[in-house]
Amino acid sequence: PLLLPEVESYEPTDDGESPISKMRDWVETTCPCCGGPAERETDTMPQWAGSSWYFLRYMDPHNDKALASKEALEYWGQVDWYNGGMEHTTLHLLYSRFWHKFLYDIGVVPYAEPYKKRTSHGMILGEGGEKMSKSRGNVVNPNDVVAQYGADTMRMYIMFIGDFEKAAAWSDNAVKGCKRFLDRIWNLTEKVTPAEEYSKDNEALVHKTIKKVSDDIENMKFNTAIAALMTLTNQFYDKGVNLAEFKTMLQLLSPFAPHMADELWEQLGFEGFASTSDWPKYDLSKTVAQEVTIAVQMGGKLKTTVTVPTDSDQEAVMAVVTADAKIAKLMEGKDLVKTIHVPNKLVNLILKPKA
Repeated sequence: PLLLPEVESYEPTDDGESPISKMRDWVETTCPCCGGPAERETDTMPQWAGSSWYFLRYMDPHNDKALASKEALEYWGQVDWYNGGMEHTTLHLLYSRFWHKFLYDIGVVPYAEPYKKRTSHGMILGEGGEKMSKSRGNVVNPNDVVAQYGADTMRMYIMFIGDFEKAAAWSDNAVKGCKRFLDRIWNLTEKVTPAEEYSKDNEALVHKTIKKVSDDIENMKFNTAIAALMTLTNQFYDKGVNLAEFKTMLQLLSPFAPHMADELWEQLGFEGFASTSDWPKYDLSKTVAQEVTIAVQMGGKLKTTVTVPTDSDQEAVMAVVTADAKIAKLMEGKDLVKTIHVPNKLVNLILKPKA
């Protein structure tokens, strides 16, 4: 049998290798096949070991007697929601659950499952729909986007780019579209009137938007929540907006563009912060679930479908359509000549090659 050396110190090494890697008399050996010099493997713990239980250690990080105390595990656990990349779903979920169930079986943790909810987000691809890589030269540096458009635009675009769980292609034009939307909200402050109750013109849509954004955030449909805010903004420009309505707008905007929402909140004289204020409530009798799937055509031929709030105007529909990865790719190298929009049914794009 292979005898391991007596390890005098289990302290972490400077190079990240295991402690037994320093036992050179044991590491250096003879190859049993060719008889030549060889080294024994010292990396005895796979990387999955750390990522399978680190969230348990977070619950009691300074405990030097146990992985975590029973009291800490019962207070903090289970993990309510664990989100990660799509490429980690199978193996990480498999290993972390296996590891956790072993700990449960030996009585170390008080619950059989490591987390109540596990989700995976889609990958953001390059503009051409390919995976980002340095070799392709299509990597987008978030710092550059923040420097040019601001952190709120970057944050909003990532949530607006597409369905949470699906891959989506990056689009510089769509980033600019999000910046224009935030600029429209900023400029809307000049039109705010002092009334402190919802107007008859806007009351129904405000209640519908509160419900829509609230439901969509819970269901991680951030893109359609933002589309609903775009529709509400368009109505405010058309019908006017008062202080009560704009206050609600800032509260709904805050999860997507927190810095701008808090800045406008202070400018308009509201107390505290938009981001920590009570979430607005809606009257169910004044709202109905508003969502419709419409066809997206090019030259009269169906290409895909998108989901938008019911009765969305053409601008809001086009914002969602052009953010769709498939449509964005089909529009590359072409000019949009004409848009035919049939509310709640379809949008038809007429394109021609760029001159």
